[in-house]
Amino acid sequence: MFKKRLFPTLLLSLITTVLMAQDRGGSVGKMMVDIMLTNPSKEINNGIAEVNVKGGKAPYQYKWSNPQTALDENRATGLIEGMAHSVMVTDAEGNSISKTFKLRAESITEVFNSNVQPAVDYLGAILFWDPFAALGVYDPVVYNDKSAVAVTLEEAINQNYKLVSWLVHEGDQVVKGQKLAILKGDNTKELLLYATADGVVEQVIEVGTLISDIRDGLSISPINLANIVYDSPKPLLYPNGDTRTSTIPFIVIWLILGSIFFTFRLKFVNIRGFLHSIDLAKGKYDDPNAPGTITHFQAMATATSATVGLGNIAGVAVAISLGGAGATFWMFTAGFFAMSLKFAECTLGVKYRFIDKEGRIFGGPMNYLRYGLEKRNLKKLGKFLAALFAVLGIGASFGGGNMLQSNQAFKIVSEQLPFLQEHGFWFGVAFALLVGAVIIGGIKSIAKFTGKVVPFMAILYVLGCLVVIGTNIENMGWAVRSIIDGAFSAQAMKGGFIGVLIIGLQRAAFSSEAGVGSAAIAHSASKTNHPIADGFTSLVEPFIDTMLVCTMTALVLIFTGKHEVHGLGGVELTSDAFGSVVSWFPMVLAIAVLLFAFSTMVSWSYYGMRSWSYLFGRSKKLEMVYKVLYLLFIVLGASVSLGAVLSFADMMILAMSFPNIIGLYILAPEISADMKVYWEKLKQGKLYINPKFRKDVEVPN
Repeated sequence: MFKKRLFPTLLLSLITTVLMAQDRGGSVGKMMVDIMLTNPSKEINNGIAEVNVKGGKAPYQYKWSNPQTALDENRATGLIEGMAHSVMVTDAEGNSISKTFKLRAESITEVFNSNVQPAVDYLGAILFWDPFAALGVYDPVVYNDKSAVAVTLEEAINQNYKLVSWLVHEGDQVVKGQKLAILKGDNTKELLLYATADGVVEQVIEVGTLISDIRDGLSISPINLANIVYDSPKPLLYPNGDTRTSTIPFIVIWLILGSIFFTFRLKFVNIRGFLHSIDLAKGKYDDPNAPGTITHFQAMATATSATVGLGNIAGVAVAISLGGAGATFWMFTAGFFAMSLKFAECTLGVKYRFIDKEGRIFGGPMNYLRYGLEKRNLKKLGKFLAALFAVLGIGASFGGGNMLQSNQAFKIVSEQLPFLQEHGFWFGVAFALLVGAVIIGGIKSIAKFTGKVVPFMAILYVLGCLVVIGTNIENMGWAVRSIIDGAFSAQAMKGGFIGVLIIGLQRAAFSSEAGVGSAAIAHSASKTNHPIADGFTSLVEPFIDTMLVCTMTALVLIFTGKHEVHGLGGVELTSDAFGSVVSWFPMVLAIAVLLFAFSTMVSWSYYGMRSWSYLFGRSKKLEMVYKVLYLLFIVLGASVSLGAVLSFADMMILAMSFPNIIGLYILAPEISADMKVYWEKLKQGKLYINPKFRKDVEVPN
């Protein structure tokens, strides 16, 4: 009996042992992936996902949908709550498991943010679509033809390393990890250099060279000692392994082509008419009896106050940190061409304005799109484009012209005044009351305010920039060389030539708002008998906004070497550059930013209100409804994080250029003809000249 029972028991034990052994052996190939999701707070875009892997063969690779999470990181941060994300885990033997997950959106702001994000993605797909890459005109992939072998600046300076000997010859073929050279520092400390890739050695320095001596100006980048030239160029990758591309966004093409077209169509009016635009701004041709409510200067100041905002500080800092010093050149160039596009839209803004019996003025792209195109038998197209522009104008005024400004203003000011932190609501209330005190009075009140504040804030900021630049004036040669070299022979690590070009053009196009049509609304209230005169006045605006203020920001960053600092936001970069000269200078920057944000909100309230009036009627009661809503949005913007909402609203500003520029192209012959007539009157002295300036034009017999 015992033998009969023993045999089955032994057999069962043997089978179990075999199965367990098989299971242990198969556990290498069989992976199980668990994802732990964390939503640490009610703040948006701070979700965390952490992967735990069981089985398979280490090491593991993690391919996240978030491009900024590295392949060797099992933890992704900064994820959008309520949105789908994914990760693919691959072990050393090539076995893969893909997981899709969604972080639960808990707070109202997180839910709202996740619901708006798809709209941002959709609109972004249109605005930033690259037609050239889609047609195969060029390869959008960013390639690098060499890998640098470098020493960090800190290490080179601290140890005073000197190149003792090369272990390979110039032009030798090497493999990744091969020893290349020996460096010797203080206290006879040695440092070996290794090949960073397979390829051919290109020696940069000679034996006996002190490494810190070859530092290029203020650059804080690692000091390059050698290059490994690839047999064929390799694409650059994001941390998650995706291929980097440098696209040419359709919206940038649209704006830049419009700027170039009108520069040539109007025979470089941005050069020929610049001095005349200064005379107009000075009031030389101001006729007190002309129809309208504000002077040429006030119209210019109102339009400039809307464009000189956070983009000139934060936006430029981001552009320069991404595109390098070379982006400055293309930003300046784009600002030059944008002057002509501003001329075209502001001319039509005045020409097609409507003045009611009470003297209230209604003008801007809505009018010339509808009535200008109607004159050319394009009534249906004109009504559609005008309505589309008005809808976009209202959305842009609440978002990019309002919430974005109050949100960022609170962030900057609270950093300088810590007691304000976590009191965004009350900051927003105070800001709303100040804005309300200005905008309730209408365009006259707005123009009076901007006419005084814009010159002050521009001078304050430019003087601050000049002090920083002057303190670092010894870096002039290096800064100029960095700008020129970066503009025409940009390193692939900065995105390649196309990348630098587009970043510069994009920042200028977004900053000046030329082609967006917003400035035409401000200029429509100008006191003038000649619509072309306001076209000339508007030439100064891109010059101030982009060619002066944006360029000043870029130069501050380059002269102080801060354009190569990573890990800081746009405003923080500029603040850091200001603080490198005088410790309290960031406070000057905070005041300038506060004024920039405030003036932008004041001007955009008028733009949005005129768009509102076009859609809903010219009733004063309806205008007051808009103003109250506008003030509430200021409080909302300062109170909560609104990531996707602000992105969408900012995109609406850019989208305004689509209906606007279509209309400008159609009406271009009209602008050109009116300009010729105006030029003749100016040459013949038939224009009204303000008595204060008549002595300047008297010609003795």
